[in-house]
Order: sequence, then C-alpha cells, then structure tokens
Amino acid sequence: MSEISNQKQIINRLRRTEGQIRGIQKMIEDDKECVDIITQLSAVRSSIDRAMGIIVAENLLHCIDQPSENTEEQNKKIQQAIQMIIKNKITPLGIRIQFPYT
Repeated sequence: MSEISNQKQIINRLRRTEGQIRGIQKMIEDDKECVDIITQLSAVRSSIDRAMGIIVAENLLHCIDQPSENTEEQNKKIQQAIQMIIKNKITPLGIRIQFPYT
C-alpha cells in the first residue's frame, strides 16, 4: 500500500463506508423499509468499487511511471491488476462494468 498516493482519500472513503454500514445495521434493527436498506447497500457497494478502482489505477500508474528493472515482475503486477479489473468488473473510476464473457 505504500505505492498509493491517495491513501488518505481512500482511508476517508472507507471510514465513511464503515459509518454507512453501521447505519444500515441500525436500519435493519429498526425494521426500516427494504427499498431504503437496498439503496444504502448500493451506496456502500459504489463506495467500495470506487476505492478498489483507485487502488488498481494507482498500481498500474506506478508500474508505468516507475518501471521495474525486472520486467517479469512488472508484467506480473500488470497482469494481476488486469485480473482484478476483470474479476471485480470495475474501472479505475470505480464504475461497475459488464464483460460479455464472464
């Protein structure tokens, strides 16, 4: 994680998300409407997707801006980032995308 320049931004986002999750727990305990709970869960998912996108983008930018002398290691990191994008269906902006063959 030391390669991430937006670490403070990501930590703040995760703290807000943590608060949202606590709020959702309270909503469930208070028997709030299902649609309201789902709306909040969707907001949490979007926030986490955004954090994931930022982290993956930072990793890719680091590989491009500061190439490793060990090209095999660098290629492995890039492949890992690509696999994370495909597996989690995210973009660097954290927007969920649909891949036709996954």
